[in-house]
Amino acid sequence: MKNFMDKDFVLKNQTAQTLFDNYAKDMPIFDFHCHLSIEEIYNDKKFSSITECWLGGDHYKWRLMREMGIDESYITGDKSDFEKFMKYAEVMPYAIGNPIFHWTHMELRRYFGINDILSPKTAEDIFNKCNEKLGTLTARKLISMSNVKKLFTTDDPIDDLHFHKLLKEDSSFDVEVAPAFRPDKAINIELPTYVPYIAKLADAADVRIDGIDSLCEALTKRIEYFDSVGCVCSDHALDVVMFMPADREQVDKIVKKALNGDDLTPAEIEQYKGYVLVHLGKQYARLHWVQQYHIGALRNNSRRYMSLLGPDTGYDAIEDQTFAKKLSMLLDTLDSTDELPKTILYCLNPRDNEVLATIMNCFQQGGIVGKMQFGSAWWFNDQKDGMERQLTALSQLGLLSKFVGMLTDSRSFLSYTRHEYFRRILCNMLGTLIEEGEYPNDVEFVGQVVKDICYNNAVKYFTK
Repeated sequence: MKNFMDKDFVLKNQTAQTLFDNYAKDMPIFDFHCHLSIEEIYNDKKFSSITECWLGGDHYKWRLMREMGIDESYITGDKSDFEKFMKYAEVMPYAIGNPIFHWTHMELRRYFGINDILSPKTAEDIFNKCNEKLGTLTARKLISMSNVKKLFTTDDPIDDLHFHKLLKEDSSFDVEVAPAFRPDKAINIELPTYVPYIAKLADAADVRIDGIDSLCEALTKRIEYFDSVGCVCSDHALDVVMFMPADREQVDKIVKKALNGDDLTPAEIEQYKGYVLVHLGKQYARLHWVQQYHIGALRNNSRRYMSLLGPDTGYDAIEDQTFAKKLSMLLDTLDSTDELPKTILYCLNPRDNEVLATIMNCFQQGGIVGKMQFGSAWWFNDQKDGMERQLTALSQLGLLSKFVGMLTDSRSFLSYTRHEYFRRILCNMLGTLIEEGEYPNDVEFVGQVVKDICYNNAVKYFTK
């Protein structure tokens, strides 16, 4: 019987262990999609307790606590940090098979040097030890400890990028941090937040928005502004992929109708979204950016808790609508004029792994290695089985060796252990292929592939 999370955790054979120890373990991290706060990075945030650092904003952990029947006051409410931590500790022994059990103990070991198993019996001691250690572990220190060399935050088009500019002038921090352009609020025309947001976009771009031309002008100006601050990447939450061909005159009427407060038909919403996505894609291509499409989230399912806590608090799920044809039409529209930028496609429903792995290879391009990417196992798939399924689909239908690899997609500065988790799973998969005679025993070559997937491929991919 193996010990819990020993040095060969997840690595089931000698070749896997060699690949991880000699090639993967010490590779730097390029986190090209996360939700860390640039303000907290710049200000080198100090955390008041492990509860703030660990449980604050982490809806993965919140969901387990709710399933355990823990009252919301101990999750997002007004209970003390100690009480909240103790309640989380109550959940841990019951999280058998859940990746959060692994992440929790990896984080305790890597950042705090604590090898104890979190439970109600050990919780108070762990709480005190973590808090003592946090006296020296600031936001920047946690990033540096994780061997992060580059990271992209997620930023709204109206953001002035003030803290990004300040951080670039700070020579004391040697991690490259850049913004990523997230224009969802300008695309979601069906939401009541759209009209107020467009007014803010108009102010930020110094453009009077009264139709589709001025809207596109404002978005283009903001893209160019982001570009001037070092942005090379956009990110889109395409919860449901919408694309219906429409000309400029049609979409102009739709924008005017929305700005006037009139209701839109489903067809009009789809025409607008498709038109704006194409416009944005062309701008990204012009500036040699990468665009990312995150597909298939069913958000804010509980109206009651949406009204109490707001979005991004753990009430999202997996969408099951089909999207292949419309995604293909969107990509093809950009490709038809040779204006399709590098694109990473993510799906939240693992049913769609093979869909994305095959669609991407319809739009590859000579001279660009892996222009179209099937992105890492996302969100609810960010666990052992989900990663293995994504890696298997990609390896069987494309070139795993050219994959740009893992990201955190997290708001927590402690989440970088997920890269180690991914690397162990990757090395075990490739090591097993060699051990079982399904790939030649060329550890040096496969080791270089591992290093590329861990870091090198992403660095090349995001270089303009």
